[in-house]
Amino acid sequence: MAQTVRTNTAGSLLATDHKSHPLQDALLAVTLVLGVTAFITAQFDSLHLISSWTGLIGIFTGASGQFISETTRQRFGLILGLGASAIGFFLGMAHGGLFGGIIG
Repeated sequence: MAQTVRTNTAGSLLATDHKSHPLQDALLAVTLVLGVTAFITAQFDSLHLISSWTGLIGIFTGASGQFISETTRQRFGLILGLGASAIGFFLGMAHGGLFGGIIG
């Protein structure tokens, strides 16, 4: 009876190795928070400093998280955070940049 030997992976949310990954999960959470912050603040012209800096930091944390991620769930969340961070960063740069238009 092969059915009785199988483990239940339906509730794992794509984390198929059933191990704890605290560093990867922390990078995932930081990247998602920075990405959401950068994306939301990029919608306002006056918040370009926040959106560009949080977007830039989110890009770096997401990229480093991609190098060490071990599950599909981590990679999926990191890509979402990276995308939101990149959009926030680019719109922040278009609205005034990292230094508020002081340079250039």
